[in-house]
Amino acid sequence: MEISKTSSLVMMILLVMIMLCCLRAKSQGVYCSNPYERCFQQYIKCPEECPTTSAANSMNRVCYVDCSKPLCKSECRRLGPNCYRPGSACHDPRFIGGDGIVFYFHGKSNEHFSLVSDPDFQINAKFTGHRPIGRSRDFTWIQALGFLFNSHKFSLEATKVATWDQGIDHLKFSFDGQDLVIPEEILSTWYSPERDIKIERATKMNSVTVTIKDKTEIMVNVVPVTKEDDRIHSYKVPKDDCFAHLEVQFRFFNLSPKVNGILGRTYRLDFQNPAKPGVAMPVVGGEDYFRTSSLLSHDCKTCIFTGSSGSIKSETEHALLDCSRGASSGYGIICRK
Repeated sequence: MEISKTSSLVMMILLVMIMLCCLRAKSQGVYCSNPYERCFQQYIKCPEECPTTSAANSMNRVCYVDCSKPLCKSECRRLGPNCYRPGSACHDPRFIGGDGIVFYFHGKSNEHFSLVSDPDFQINAKFTGHRPIGRSRDFTWIQALGFLFNSHKFSLEATKVATWDQGIDHLKFSFDGQDLVIPEEILSTWYSPERDIKIERATKMNSVTVTIKDKTEIMVNVVPVTKEDDRIHSYKVPKDDCFAHLEVQFRFFNLSPKVNGILGRTYRLDFQNPAKPGVAMPVVGGEDYFRTSSLLSHDCKTCIFTGSSGSIKSETEHALLDCSRGASSGYGIICRK
């Protein structure tokens, strides 16, 4: 009996060791190839708790590496947007540009504005909101995003509801005019026919990551304007609309030197941000320059989208490298400057 127990124990130990070896073998890493980052030319392995950069673990976390940090270490990061990092657009709406500067752009309710415009790629936003009596401007939030890419049109939006219910999915998707149905399961995935657009649910409902090949990765949450938000900011939210809206964080790559748009222009090397430093709420205007006629139009005064890629792209394709994804992901990664 003692021999049998010892043999069983040895077998269990061997099995555990084999499983650990398998986990290590499956672990990915990130190669930092941007010469302007602190971790240049280093290959950083993912933690065993979250061994890949693309598939979440049981705690909804993935491997993440910031090649600009001096320690050059990987970490497990929860899926979803970080509203306090560059490339984010949250709240009413509060942007953080590629230059790291915080600014607000209010726009107007039920109107559309260009967030990013490049020769072969454009992102527009539809704003929702209202103007209480006595206010000189609308309170606004981002309600929908529209994408123009490779002759395709793709959109995602937060559906309008009077009362927020966390148990209901408030995201709606369309591709080339057709509504999409994406199963409400964690990591449920949809690809476009050419596999250049990928949508992956970060949670069963109300949170997704969208990847557009060679252009951007977008992490999106749908959230309401809460009663606490209303109390603090005096939004005076009506009873028939909780203003469900998007919290978004973008990661861009292969942007041209002439990229424009409310957020896109902040990634240009020559951009001088008009947001006033030291101001509690630096508001940047220019609605007339960025307004488009619809969510999927590119007719604003500063839009440069033509639907075709140009040679100017290669001038900056290494200037915005972000090593936050695995080298084998197939999409390449670019960081903010």
